[in-house]
Amino acid sequence: MKSISKTKQNTSKINQKINSKNKNLDTTVFVGLSGGVDSSVSAYLLQEAGYNVVGAFIKIWQPEFAETCTWKEDRRSAMRVAAHLNIPFVTIDLSDEYKHGVIDYMIREYAEGRTPNPDVMCNREIKFKAFLNKAIEMGADMIATGHYAQVNDDAELLKAVDPAKEQSYFLWTLSKKELSKTLFPIGNIPKKEVRKIAEKAGLHTFEKKDSQGLCFIGKVDFKDFLKEFIPAKKGNVIDNVGKIIGYHDGAAFLTIGERHGFTITEKTTDDTPLYVIDKDIDKNTVTVAQKENKIFGNSLSNEFVIKDTNWISGIPEKNKKYDAQVRYHQDYQKCMIEVLNDTEAKIIFDNPQTGAKGQSVVVYDKNICLGGGIIK
Repeated sequence: MKSISKTKQNTSKINQKINSKNKNLDTTVFVGLSGGVDSSVSAYLLQEAGYNVVGAFIKIWQPEFAETCTWKEDRRSAMRVAAHLNIPFVTIDLSDEYKHGVIDYMIREYAEGRTPNPDVMCNREIKFKAFLNKAIEMGADMIATGHYAQVNDDAELLKAVDPAKEQSYFLWTLSKKELSKTLFPIGNIPKKEVRKIAEKAGLHTFEKKDSQGLCFIGKVDFKDFLKEFIPAKKGNVIDNVGKIIGYHDGAAFLTIGERHGFTITEKTTDDTPLYVIDKDIDKNTVTVAQKENKIFGNSLSNEFVIKDTNWISGIPEKNKKYDAQVRYHQDYQKCMIEVLNDTEAKIIFDNPQTGAKGQSVVVYDKNICLGGGIIK
């Protein structure tokens, strides 16, 4: 193994973790290079740890109407990283898989009144299915990505050390089989340190801003994106007693808890914001209320039934307290889990939560991500 330079003393632990995954340093790893700093540093650390690293840019379907799509620029950035590290570079075209597995799913869910998480589906269908399979077909032993998460020697999914960047929430659909073939080189490093490593390694990405927006596609106005596939249709906004107080351009474009995206025409007694507490796709109506209004509690519940469950580290124990997130970066909420069958479970929270059909509930046992499911 190559020695770890003084500039990376703070990353020695992650190199030890990487090496413990596979003692054979002839292992070939395909790193998903997005052109950003996280994947760049992931490739660099693996190279320093002695792996045979191949940089792989994943090309996916891009909407013609989205002028902000930057895949060509991102690919050039990824190629520049590979050239700087002197590693092979390949482009893997997963356009069809992305369109059918992520975009079509997302549009279908919104049209039915649910609130899906496209990043969760992107990880399941693209990065850790299509990309993993294609990489192995092309000679890889493992893959790596710039996700802020960790995998232990038992192929369990763990939280990252940087709580501000922690991304295991988006990886709950993975299995031990997939995780056993995956490395997360920066999961044990704070984001600030990642940028320092990139700068000292001479990587041009050290100052590059993090990408935001829809997975891979980038910063696109989400409602405008959906309107290209789901026709806008004016509908009524009603209050908790059924009075029409405004309008919107499609119930499918709004989600529970949202306070924007609709217009109020009837004056209220004060300027307190109104939030979506319910919606009816068939009638194309949304119901709103003040957050402080007791009626807002109708959208809160101590119990959620989740479907399509995936338990990475075994079935949760009954009557044991776990932590869970209904939304990304939400404070962890105490709960118990009642497994109903092979695909469904009931999440019983200590405190009532707001959730929408289609959202992911992700469950943790301390630092271990157990898995989760989709609100039914």
